[in-house]
Amino acid sequence: MRSLLFVPGDSPRKLAKALEAGADALILDLEDSVAPDGKAAARDATAGFLREAVPLPARPRLFVRVNALTSGLTDADLDAVIKTRPDGVMLPKAEHGRDVVHLAAKLAAREALADIPAGATGVLAIATETAASLFGLGSYAGCSPRLAGLAWGGEDLSADLGAETNHDEAGRWTSPYLLARNLCLAGAAAARVVAIDTVFVDVRDEAGLIAEAEAARRDGFSAKMAIHPGQVAPINAVFTPSAAAVAEAERVVAAFAAAGDAGVTTLDGKMLDRPHLLRARRVLERAGSKDTPAADGRG
Repeated sequence: MRSLLFVPGDSPRKLAKALEAGADALILDLEDSVAPDGKAAARDATAGFLREAVPLPARPRLFVRVNALTSGLTDADLDAVIKTRPDGVMLPKAEHGRDVVHLAAKLAAREALADIPAGATGVLAIATETAASLFGLGSYAGCSPRLAGLAWGGEDLSADLGAETNHDEAGRWTSPYLLARNLCLAGAAAARVVAIDTVFVDVRDEAGLIAEAEAARRDGFSAKMAIHPGQVAPINAVFTPSAAAVAEAERVVAAFAAAGDAGVTTLDGKMLDRPHLLRARRVLERAGSKDTPAADGRG
C-alpha cells in the first residue's frame, strides 16, 4: 500500500466515487467524519457498500475506521461491518499493543459467528493520538499477527497535549509531533509492519504534500494517508520506486545472488552488506517485483 484515502462512512455517493480515486486502500470512516447522531446511518451505509464490493484485486483494499475502544461504540461498529468482510479495521487512539490484542479478540468472535476464516480481518492502528500512546510504541512488536501497519497523527495529539498549534511559522511539525512521527516509524519497524505517514491537511498545497511525502519515504515510511481524492496521485507517485531505483535494487539483489547469498559482497567497487540487500528487496516489493519479498516482512 502506498495511499490510504479516508472516506466518510455516511455518504454512499462519496464511497462510490472514492473507488475511482486510484488509492491502494480506502478507509471507510465511522469515527471523526461522522457526527454522533449519524453513527447508525454510517454503519448501515458502510456495510451496504462493503456488501456490494467486488473481490480483490479489482478494487482497492477496504478498511473500516471504527470508533475508539474507549468510546463505547466499537462493538456496534464491528457488529455492523465485520459480517460484510472488510479487508481490515483501522483502530484510532490506540495506546498500546494490548489494544490491538483487545480488538483482535472482538474480531475473532465476529469472524466465527459470520463463518469468516479466523484472522482474515487485518488491523491498522493509529498509534500516536494521545500523550499516553507515545510511551507504548514499542509494545506492538509481536502483539498480534493481524497487525499490518502503524500510522501516526498529530491533530488529536495536539488537542490531548493542550498545544496552541502543531506547526511552526514555516509550516513544519513542531518537536512533540516529530517525536510522535519518529516513534511511530521505529515502532512499525520493530513490529515488522508498514509505517504509514499522517495526513496533509491543506488539500490545495500539492507541493507541500509532495515534500512531506518525500521526507516520509526518505526516512522509511511506506505509505501516506489522504483526506481528498486529489491527494492520491501525488502520494502514489512519491511512494512508487522510480525505474532507476528499481534497476539499482535489481543489481544489488543480483550481486548477492552471484556471491552465493553471502553476508557481504561488492558492486561497482563498493562493499555491500545485508542491510543493503534488505533495502533493495523492499524497493522491489514496493515496485511490485516478483523478486524475493522483504525479509523482515514489511511492504
